[in-house]
Amino acid sequence: MSNAQQPPVSLKEACIQAARDVIAQHGVEGLSMRDVARMLGISHQAPYRHFESRDHLLAEIIRRCFVEFAQHLDQRPRSGDPEVDLGTMGRAYLDYAARKPLEYRLMFGTPWPEPADHPELVRHAVVAFNMLRDHLRSMQGGGVDGQVLADQQAMFIWSALHGMASITQSNVMRHLGLSAGVELDLQRDLLGRIGQGLRWVQVPTSPQNSRPKSTQRAKRPRV
Repeated sequence: MSNAQQPPVSLKEACIQAARDVIAQHGVEGLSMRDVARMLGISHQAPYRHFESRDHLLAEIIRRCFVEFAQHLDQRPRSGDPEVDLGTMGRAYLDYAARKPLEYRLMFGTPWPEPADHPELVRHAVVAFNMLRDHLRSMQGGGVDGQVLADQQAMFIWSALHGMASITQSNVMRHLGLSAGVELDLQRDLLGRIGQGLRWVQVPTSPQNSRPKSTQRAKRPRV
């Protein structure tokens, strides 16, 4: 067994880990720079060497969560079939939420610090969202209508998956008296219903034409 010592952790990284520990124990509302310093046994001014404020520290933590989330989505297996791969992305989303409940809550259940003050947080959140949106846009083809439709579909999918992830984390389902087998089959059922919901859509009105267009059949992602 190697006796080599691990390299020392920088003060910045130590503050980030301590902040995550504070959030895990007391919730994001309990996070303060003073509590981080107290947990590390350092001067209450020391964390300010790397973070201007508590919000800057929180923004960096959430940014890293989005980086990790995007990496998890990107590592999903690909089949080459865009419809199948859309379903795989949905399962990867739910898998991340189940494996990383604290990180998931920080990304999607925590009020962000002022976005204008933290552009890197916004940038990495958009990167994660674009993995879904760009996939849908490639399926819809070019044109303004296709882009708008893909944006709407992406928000529909994220909203549905977020609802599933949030309800699962709250443990409320165990108290609902669900029929046998419903909870075990919930992920497959939800993804199937998302696929059904994408099959018939109202094509959005073009900015150049205010007259509503007829309902048309969209491409049919199997999720």
